[in-house]
Amino acid sequence: MDCDVVIVGCGVAGLYAALNLPATSRVVMLSKGELDECDSMLAQGGICVLPEGDDYDSFFEDTMRAGHFENRRESVDIMIRSSRSVINDLVALGVEFNREADGSLAFTREGAHARPRIAFYRDVTGKAITSKLLERVQQLPNVEILDHTAMIDLLVEEGGCRGVVACPVTEEQSVRTIDELMPEDVTAPAFEIHAGATLLATGGIGGVYQHSTNFPQLTGDAVYLATKYGLETEHLDYVQIHPTGLYSQRPGRTFLISESCRGEGAVLLNQAGERFVDELQPRDVVAAAIREQMRADGSEHEWLSFAPVDPAVVREHFVNIRQRCLEDGRDILDESIPVVPTQHYFMGGVRVDRDSATSMPRLYAAGETSCNGVHGRNRLASNSLLEALVFARRAAYNIATGRSLEVEAAGEPALDGAHRATGFDASIDRLCAAPAISVPSASEPVSPARGESSSK
Repeated sequence: MDCDVVIVGCGVAGLYAALNLPATSRVVMLSKGELDECDSMLAQGGICVLPEGDDYDSFFEDTMRAGHFENRRESVDIMIRSSRSVINDLVALGVEFNREADGSLAFTREGAHARPRIAFYRDVTGKAITSKLLERVQQLPNVEILDHTAMIDLLVEEGGCRGVVACPVTEEQSVRTIDELMPEDVTAPAFEIHAGATLLATGGIGGVYQHSTNFPQLTGDAVYLATKYGLETEHLDYVQIHPTGLYSQRPGRTFLISESCRGEGAVLLNQAGERFVDELQPRDVVAAAIREQMRADGSEHEWLSFAPVDPAVVREHFVNIRQRCLEDGRDILDESIPVVPTQHYFMGGVRVDRDSATSMPRLYAAGETSCNGVHGRNRLASNSLLEALVFARRAAYNIATGRSLEVEAAGEPALDGAHRATGFDASIDRLCAAPAISVPSASEPVSPARGESSSK
């Protein structure tokens, strides 16, 4: 099979990249499991955005502080200044967000944020974004999506990536790691996908943990192959534990209780019903406090109380969370729920540059499987969707033009829900019937076309 670009993964990074590639390019996308079995679907709290230019310094400082100042400053700057264009694209594509009475975006606040700057749709923001992006990609005649198809190797020629080796997998096989999916271990034959550029967007590593909020298909496949071929990786030990997974004795994926619950006023209580921590500190701090309290109490969980939260907010903002807790026999409007820290997010991964290029020519990585340095040691709440989208768009632009996408000024463009044209007839331009507002390219190209990117 031959194509211009192969994208491994159908979460927000892979889908948004496909939309930002030229409408004339042939794109093949792989999904290891069902199309909705990606962690992008699970994001509850929301997606960060720079609400106005004056918030830039505060947003930057909050991101750096949460990351223990180990963040790559250039990447943080790019993410924040690109946020308004990304949100405009999502709105232009048809993604719904909660709104204020005047029609402007509603913002919520989460832990370690100095102010509300998180756009959201109830408590299912990730599903709202990912489902719409998937719907739009499925409208594209130049994109072919192969579900239940796993990447098991890279095609490498003369030191550069020329595509991937893939094989069909059953639902049962989809949760296996690459070394468990070698050709001799699968029932269907492997096949090669030759491509001018390859984007790895395979998600995180939660599938290798016993308790995780992730889908089990996320088994660190891109990192495995990066190690095999000697690609640069970074911070492979930086794994985020979310403070509030719903404690349950049921087997399988842990249900996440969004940080936005605490942002709206929910409090953590010990076994005596006493508050024991400032809930709006960074995630690693709150998770550590819960674990310490569990040891002191000799308990397997602590409690999250929604008593301080306006019941109207619970009914409108936390519909999905309330329903899931009702399935366990608890109504968050009437009683506390048991919570426990659980594996949630991977800050490390395949090292990439400002254009999401890896250290191997023609190979890119975006989303949770990549490490562009935005998150440092600990991700700031609701930066994950934004970071994935920003750097997926940059990968697509670099693949299409060989140049580095210029970054907007802080506070620009207006949050008006209008897509700005890419300048090279990307699929998103056609879908959004973009007005004649082009995003200029950088004056100096970072890498030639087809991803001949330098190592960094």
